[in-house]
Amino acid sequence: MAATGEIDEGFYSRQLYVLGHEAMLRMGSAEVLIAGMRGLGVEIAKNVILSGVKAVTVQDENQAVWTDLSSQFFLQESHLGENRARCSLQQLSALNPHVRVSAHTGSLSEDLLLKFQVVVLTDSSLEEQQQFGDLCHSHGIKFIVVNTKGLCGQLFCDFGEGFEVLDQDGEMPASVMIERITKDNPGTVICTDDQRHGLSDGSKVLFSEVQGMTELNSIGPVEIKVCDQYSFSICDTSAFSEYERGGVATEVKQPLRLNFKPLSEALHDHQLLVFNDYGKIFKHNTLHLAFQALHSFVKKEQRLPQSWCQSDADALLALVRELNAVAQVDELDEAAVRNLSYSARGDLAPMNAFFGGLAAQEVIKACSRKFTPLQQWFYFDALECLPEKEDGLAECSVSTKGTRYDGQTAVFGTAFQEKLGRQKYFLVGAGAIGCELLKNFALMGLGAGEEGHITVTDMDCIERSNLNRQFLFRSHDIGKPKSEVAARAVCEMNPQVKITAHQNRLDPDSEGVYDYSFFMHLDGVAAALDNVEARVYLDGRCVQHKKPLLEGGTLGSKGHTLVVVPHLTESYGPAKSSSNAIPLCTLKNFPHRIEHTLQWARDQFEGLFKQTPENVNLFLRDPGFVERTLARGDTEALEILEGVWISLQDMDADGQRPKSWEDCVTWARRMWETAYNNDICQLLHCFPRDEVTSNGLPFWSGSKRCPHPLTFDPDNNTHIEYVVAAANLYGCIYGIEGRRHCTSIKKIIEKVQVPSFTPNSSVKIHVSDKEMEEERKKEKDDVEKAGLEELKGKLSSLKSSAQMCPIDFEKDDDSNFHMDYIVAASNLRAENYDIPAADRHQSKRIAGRIIPAIATTTAAVAGLMCLELFKLVQGHEKIPSYRTAYLNLAVQYFVLSHPSRPQEFEVAGKKYTLWDDFLVEGRRGNQQEMTLEDLIQYIKEHYGLNVSALFYGTGILYCGHKERLKKSVSDVVKMVTKADIPPHKKMLDLIPSFEEDEDCETVPTIRYMLL
Repeated sequence: MAATGEIDEGFYSRQLYVLGHEAMLRMGSAEVLIAGMRGLGVEIAKNVILSGVKAVTVQDENQAVWTDLSSQFFLQESHLGENRARCSLQQLSALNPHVRVSAHTGSLSEDLLLKFQVVVLTDSSLEEQQQFGDLCHSHGIKFIVVNTKGLCGQLFCDFGEGFEVLDQDGEMPASVMIERITKDNPGTVICTDDQRHGLSDGSKVLFSEVQGMTELNSIGPVEIKVCDQYSFSICDTSAFSEYERGGVATEVKQPLRLNFKPLSEALHDHQLLVFNDYGKIFKHNTLHLAFQALHSFVKKEQRLPQSWCQSDADALLALVRELNAVAQVDELDEAAVRNLSYSARGDLAPMNAFFGGLAAQEVIKACSRKFTPLQQWFYFDALECLPEKEDGLAECSVSTKGTRYDGQTAVFGTAFQEKLGRQKYFLVGAGAIGCELLKNFALMGLGAGEEGHITVTDMDCIERSNLNRQFLFRSHDIGKPKSEVAARAVCEMNPQVKITAHQNRLDPDSEGVYDYSFFMHLDGVAAALDNVEARVYLDGRCVQHKKPLLEGGTLGSKGHTLVVVPHLTESYGPAKSSSNAIPLCTLKNFPHRIEHTLQWARDQFEGLFKQTPENVNLFLRDPGFVERTLARGDTEALEILEGVWISLQDMDADGQRPKSWEDCVTWARRMWETAYNNDICQLLHCFPRDEVTSNGLPFWSGSKRCPHPLTFDPDNNTHIEYVVAAANLYGCIYGIEGRRHCTSIKKIIEKVQVPSFTPNSSVKIHVSDKEMEEERKKEKDDVEKAGLEELKGKLSSLKSSAQMCPIDFEKDDDSNFHMDYIVAASNLRAENYDIPAADRHQSKRIAGRIIPAIATTTAAVAGLMCLELFKLVQGHEKIPSYRTAYLNLAVQYFVLSHPSRPQEFEVAGKKYTLWDDFLVEGRRGNQQEMTLEDLIQYIKEHYGLNVSALFYGTGILYCGHKERLKKSVSDVVKMVTKADIPPHKKMLDLIPSFEEDEDCETVPTIRYMLL
């Protein structure tokens, strides 16, 4: 694989966007040893194998026991008494065909460790950790120790002396456009005000395209000091030429050399602890001693402390106090020591998932030299998962019984396990996070009791690119529904799980399936979605039905989790407006980044090959199309109808345009001329190179790059690739078979007559979106309406029955010309504006809106979500018990905080939150349904509020409409919406306005029941 210089981009596609080719190649030469095949070890092995190292050896000399089944997802009851490493080998080997996986069933030895570049110990004594840590440190072997005990865990890294990090954070190098540079000592660089530079003190930048102060273009990287978000100082520029215009400052990433201490030394250095929850600094310092004390306890007693045993907790605390006599930790958290003792026998799937993701990410750093490693100790606890009542659990209630849940009941007891089994949960999404959640659900026993159940829905089918991180799927599953395959896989892990798989998209169209009755029977919902809109919709349904929601997401090495608890926390909330939207004028005329040209190319694709053909088809078969289009507003209607007219105006009586492959090539060649020559010439005619603003400053400066037209060259690969792709796509929408052979296409191009171009002095090009909008308002009643009337007349005279074939963009099929078109179109426009081109891989990520993903982050996020599930099932009622998390595994960044309380709003002097509503039973027993007047009276009698207006969606049900008062509420809804209420709709959300406080922006919703 990577060791030979070749990377399977189909398998590793999403991970490549996180790590890059060079880092993947370095990983492809590394061999890793993972010692210990309990739940934590197999989690690490899974993630490391999926990441694509050369080889992994898993070591374990012990046999499987009942407690292993609580978190070791590749072990079954039939494996009890057999070697854990050998039993896991087949499943681990099937994860990635590019990684050689082997098992070692003997003990650890120095000779064994010396064969590997990275060694991970997961289930070892402190003596082993020190012995093998010293060995690895002296031989340049990267050494990692990771351990979980119940609800606490530790992670340690030693990457030796002088470990070089080539890319500290994995972010794209910052690149900023320059507005001005001062002649001073030091000189100050002022960036354009549409983009923060994102640099930090000590960063180094290279200058290019600077006009006037050209000395900067020829010097090496310059170290900067930040002045503010839009400026920074550099070297002495007082002797340089006067700055004129333009210029780009691009960050040059600097390697970082780190020195690590061996574990035997680092063990006594509390300065090496990396904190993740600043409310727990004393707790983490205490845990560092407590884990050492736990080793001493095990060495003396030959066992872990008994679950919830007071005397064992006392003994462990005494050992910690002895250690602290030397360490001198300022404030011991004795409760944390006791809770560690109480739960140390536990082996919990969510904790192992979290630490398995973190530790595997450190293995990736060790192999790839990308991202900043942990220096050197990390502790994490989720002791908030324990019962909120201080009396805790009795020792007898957590005794093991020889079941697959023994590792979990050792922490929470059998009563809690039974409650977990009774849960009814709804999982939306069976992709990367969904697979991890389902695995954890199965190991935890969620929905595995007689009354329990899990429903999972995902509309997608399995693709090859999924296999790298959606570990429940294999190559023979490609093309099958994700939800079905995932459900089947977790039933093999735990045959007790009761699960139903659906292939529905969660949206208003599926409310007949996921109706009031469905939601009201649930105990909770988990979201494993990849877009904000779906999250917002699901969050709204959960608020409506007052169900808790677990939400998580990833973006490469970054992740977040959120728990929504009815009446206690805020919800996910409505979609936030994106501040990253590219201004329309930037896309049309003033691009300055490759993202702009790629978005432009994508817009061109959608307009030419999808939207216009769809509109043409609607026009041809729907007599009301034009009138409906006019109702969308003059500006949008003009754009749509112009596209229809251009596509239809030249059709002959047979409705076939173009008629031949030659016609397609001709069209593509002329489109090239229009986009990359004529339009640029027109822009320069409106704004010449020497144009100045009203302030006397150069127009083409700052973020406005002065473009230049291109001259078509049939021997230029990008030029010809555009024509080939555009001609094939154009032919596709007309049913004409395309071709790839460039030689024959060049011969056709030679005969194409390209009309000469003459600039139009009457063309108005807008400099900003604001100016464009103001201009449109001015011209709306004149130019646009005149143009629309003319178009309506032209279109009414057209007679054709020909249908076109719209094309849906598909980024992953290399034979369909979609990405060929995007890459060529974008890079040609980039050449117009002297923007560095992007390769196909980068272009696919940006234009295809691909979310970078890696298995490590997914595992960690799913683990954190399931820790919150423990709290929800127990019914925790205190905000401090819950955690919201933001993490970046690339730089060991963790922020864990309490979720926010829901915002309060006031109506007529009374306070409410989003969880408050007015529940009204529209029908009671066999009684007739309420009239609108009855409803208004009910709200007055029960809530003391007078309804002045009532809305359903965008429809006005009541605003002084006396004639509607005697009608039933459902009849008024049907009258206003001009549609029947679907049979599954058992609850109508009505938004009132009240006489007591008509200016309230937020009011409680009236939940009107139709049962």
